[in-house]
Amino acid sequence: MPHPTTASGARSAEEIFACREAPGRALGQDAGRIATVCHEMAQRFHRGGKLLVFGMGAAATDAQHIAVEFVHPVIVGKRALPALSLTNDVATVTGIAAGEGTAEVFAHQLGQLGRSEDIALGVTVDGRCSAVLRGLEAAAARGLLTVALVGGDGGPIATSPAVEHVLLARSDDPRVVKELQVTVYHVLWELAHVFLEQPGVLGPEVVR
Repeated sequence: MPHPTTASGARSAEEIFACREAPGRALGQDAGRIATVCHEMAQRFHRGGKLLVFGMGAAATDAQHIAVEFVHPVIVGKRALPALSLTNDVATVTGIAAGEGTAEVFAHQLGQLGRSEDIALGVTVDGRCSAVLRGLEAAAARGLLTVALVGGDGGPIATSPAVEHVLLARSDDPRVVKELQVTVYHVLWELAHVFLEQPGVLGPEVVR
């Protein structure tokens, strides 16, 4: 007979996994939307664009993770693609925050670094980060492709006209949201490469 403590732990583990099932299935149902985002990202890279990623707090680490995945692929033979996390330069981030406020730390950088062929990817666990929203608005104004990874109900970011693609992790648990967002940005990396590697998908001049 199982020890009571072991049995209790097993039940807890089952509950922990169970709360991830529905959000995971919902994410799978968004495969078509995610594929569209990846195709548009691949088109931007193909035209010489770069990926500009940003997020506040824990999402700042996600932004850095995403950027390095593109710049330095861990899978041998995959093409390196230009990407930059806007959280990397502490002097710039804190300088803008001191002078213009924290809500402008990404918008200001995108205004200087963003070009119309680029991609802006904002990450936030609940869609309510003013700095990420302002960054996406600034990016949209410059003609960048705008993509947001959000959770919960998506907050103001999910309904903003500045955001072309909202990829929603349907959970109110921030831990589950973060786990799903890691999955999403790994898929973005992988499928963008699939499109870049297919002749004719992005145009007759596609670079393998």
